[in-house]
Parts: sequence; structure tokens; C-alpha cells
Amino acid sequence: MMNGKVAVVTGAGGGIGREIAIMMASEGAKVIVADIGASLSGEGGSQSPAEQTKALIEQRGGQAEICTESVSGWSSAQKIIQAAMDHYGQVDAVVNNAGILRDGIFHRMSADDWNSVIAVHLNGSFFVSRAAAEQYRKQESGAFVHITSTSGLIGNLGQANYAAAKLGITALSKSIALDMARYNVRSNCLSPWAWSRMTSSIPTTTPEQKAAVEKAQKMTPDKNAPLAVFLCSDAAKGVSGQVFGTRMNEIYLFSSPRPIRIVHNSDGWTPESIASIAVPALRSEFMPLDTSEQAFAWDPV
Repeated sequence: MMNGKVAVVTGAGGGIGREIAIMMASEGAKVIVADIGASLSGEGGSQSPAEQTKALIEQRGGQAEICTESVSGWSSAQKIIQAAMDHYGQVDAVVNNAGILRDGIFHRMSADDWNSVIAVHLNGSFFVSRAAAEQYRKQESGAFVHITSTSGLIGNLGQANYAAAKLGITALSKSIALDMARYNVRSNCLSPWAWSRMTSSIPTTTPEQKAAVEKAQKMTPDKNAPLAVFLCSDAAKGVSGQVFGTRMNEIYLFSSPRPIRIVHNSDGWTPESIASIAVPALRSEFMPLDTSEQAFAWDPV
């Protein structure tokens, strides 16, 4: 499904990104494996993870090159896309998968924890996409897949920075889809579930947490790759501006916020009438204060 195409996959040195890169290559794409080889929290750097992914692709008869530039800077993100142009002369698909975690309860979260996560996830998705947009406009084609998370779509404890970035990515994707539709460019989001480095830090101090981890360990990263590859292929023509999810063998489509109930007062509203009339009328439709695990209460299948 990707014959003749060049794909850039960020954060492809392991986990979900590695599996997407491998499947892209197995479907005929030439792949730029972009990964700085940093720790889970974003420190350090190494070529080894990207080299390992490249080796796995080549062992299976595919083609890949690496790029160890960071997504979190404007100029370094430009170099990631330029690597595709230098090695293969084109770019047709971008998967914004790179990420780090700096989890912590909101009232203890530091400015550095906030800025670092926003820089990689949200800024990085913009910088890499913006760099690719120049080539997409020239060729009047291209696809983006941005990795979001139910942490932002629904909610999780101790992840204010990550959740804000991941929900922001869905708005970025929709804006790209709207702005670049005239150039036949598609932009979609994928919210994956998988046991990987990004989830291995989940605490297991309670029976409930242990049960959640046991479920997560069944969801291997490769389960998310087919949808990412499809969304980057020509078979996904006409699919844009959507938020999809993958969980084990499930694929689902998320709704976008829309008005779900309206109250009207021809005399206008006062704080008192809002309290006595509007809120009681709206309360039955309030969103629950739940987490991803509560919203997906059934076992992955």
C-alpha cells in the first residue's frame, strides 16, 4: 500500500513508532527513522535506537535511513524532512509519534516538566508538519498521522502536561486538514493503546493498578501500525480531520466536541438564574470526571 512513497516516522527508535516504521517499509515505503535516542523523560541521546530500527527494516528487505535531529526545534525539525529529500528526493507521509513523559500531579508539576513535554509533543508535531508542508504544497499531495492519547481526549491523573499536548495535537490536525485540503493533503490523529516504554512507568502499587498493567501488556505496539499505514496510503483518500483509536484488535472513531444541550432565556441570564435554571437543565449532560481506564472499562479484545 506504500509502494513508491517516502515516509518519515518520528520517535521510531522503539515501541509504536518502530512498529509503524517497520510496517511502512514492509508495505513498500522508503522510511526515514527519526529518533534522537533520548530517555523516556527526554534526557541524553543516542543513534542506537534508530540504527536498530533501520537494521530490522533492512533485514526484512526494506529501505530506511536514520535522522537523529530533534523534533522540538524549528531548524532541527526542518532537517528531519530534509533528510527525506536528501536520501530519497521526496516525502509523502509523516507520522508524528515522538514523545516523552514527565508525569506528576498538577500542583507539583514544574515549569520544566510542562515546557519539555509541550516542546516535544505539541511543538514537535507542528514543526515537523510545517516543514513537510512546503513539499506537500509543491507536489499537491501528502498525509499526516499525529499520535494523540486518551489522556487528552478523556483524561488521566498526573498527566496535565501530556494531556494538554495530546489534546492540542487533535486541534492542530484538524487545522492542517482544513488549511491544506486544497492541496490534497490529509491529516488525521491516531490514539493508540500499547505496552511500551511510554507506559512501563505506570505504577503497580494497588490491585487495580496491577490489573490495568496486565491488560496493557496484552496490547503490543504492532497492533497500532496497520491503521497508521492505511491513513498514509492512497486508500485513505477522502479520510481527513478524524481522530481514530486502536486498542488490541479494536478500531474506533472519536467524536469531536459539539453542542449537546442548549438553554435559552429571552430576558438574558444572571448568575442567579444560571444557578437556578441553566445548570439544573444542563447537568444531566455534564461530562463525567473520569479517566481513560474508566471510559474503556472492558477488556481489550
